Amino acid sequence: NMKMNFRIFILFLSHHVTFITSKIINQNVERSIDLSTQVVRETVKITTEDTEGIPFNTYNAVFHEDLAQHVSFVSAKHTSKKLTMRKMSAGNTNFIITFPEAAPSHVFYIEVMYTSQIKPYPEEIKQADKQFVRYTGPMYFYSAYKTRFQKTQVKLATSNIISYTQIKPYAVSSNKIKYGPFEDISGHSKELMTVHYENQTPFMSVNRLERTIQVSHWGNIAVEESIYLTHTGAKLKGSFSRYEFQKDGRSGQASIKSYKTVLPASAFGVYYRDTNGNISTSNMNVLKESVELELRPRFPLFGGWKTQYILGYNLPSFEYLFNSDDDYVLRMRVIDHIFDDMVVDEAVVKIILPEGCASIQLIPPYPIRRGADTLSYTYLDTFGRPTIVFSKNNMVENHMSDFELKYKFPKILLLQEPILIITFIFIIFLFTVIFKRLDFSIAVHPHKE
Repeated sequence: NMKMNFRIFILFLSHHVTFITSKIINQNVERSIDLSTQVVRETVKITTEDTEGIPFNTYNAVFHEDLAQHVSFVSAKHTSKKLTMRKMSAGNTNFIITFPEAAPSHVFYIEVMYTSQIKPYPEEIKQADKQFVRYTGPMYFYSAYKTRFQKTQVKLATSNIISYTQIKPYAVSSNKIKYGPFEDISGHSKELMTVHYENQTPFMSVNRLERTIQVSHWGNIAVEESIYLTHTGAKLKGSFSRYEFQKDGRSGQASIKSYKTVLPASAFGVYYRDTNGNISTSNMNVLKESVELELRPRFPLFGGWKTQYILGYNLPSFEYLFNSDDDYVLRMRVIDHIFDDMVVDEAVVKIILPEGCASIQLIPPYPIRRGADTLSYTYLDTFGRPTIVFSKNNMVENHMSDFELKYKFPKILLLQEPILIITFIFIIFLFTVIFKRLDFSIAVHPHKE
């Protein structure tokens, strides 16, 4: 037993040797921060190495607690190959990146998407005013390791910059600010950068998305989305003037008049309505690889204003539903492209399967919250349709990935609805024949007298 325990201990040490004996540093870091929309996109090119030349195959990526709450999506890649990234804490503060092979040095990229990190400043503006925003984030690359050399480039929406953090060396060119190179930055550096600038791009969030996917084995998949939108930019100060809005082209620069939604190329039977009925102020453009909808709300959206609508369409099931005998696989996107640079605070996806489905297995593309399975009832249902519900918070365009739903369905159950219809029609005819043959009159016929 002692020999066995010793061998296990040696194997443990050999597997985790990089954490015990290695001295990893960031030899060079190049940050690119895009602040041109409401979503912050940060791409970091990292050259990391072991100062003692010891091969290693893991890297610890960390985020400060104040910043972790804004992290919506994070990924790592080596050239064009995606690297495995495993979350090590409850929040988005600690990740372990695993390289394909152990080596004394590695060059890779980390891409991070942040939401709600750019705030309108001032928080209220008049109808004709421009919208200015303020960004606050880490001045240096926040890392668990020391950084030898580092430089940062910040891209803004316009060249109209009110103020920015000035730490030398820095340079400003049009809508770009360049910092660095800096040398010997310690790990877990907490110094902040602030930029105050003009940003007229739409600041719009989907507070809640309720997406329902109803699967039919008769060739159709029906998709319906209930979308609750809020303009999260600078709030409108004072009253809204429709006259000034239509008269002056500069009025309502920060308002949202329309936006583009992208649906799958095979979508048909599209409808767009709200509680008042169909909304006719929209255009649909059928392209080769997608269907583009230009949605125009009934009124322009200013800061703090909200709207709610329903968008639905149908899809041919042969493009998304695959089967081998009684085994079926549904492969569809978790969410669609609602608008450019979208932010979805909460998405709830409900998948309604045909009656009789069993052995249901959901394979999501990323961690989600799985709700309790329920039953839904529609036309000609007897014991209910299995309904799978899951949700996720703080989503961006990078979350437009496919889920897989595996289940079993006996083909004999395809005859259930036709048999029900035939039986119902037969019963109607039977009652009609019996009713015609019965005599409900109270008069006595002459031949009976």
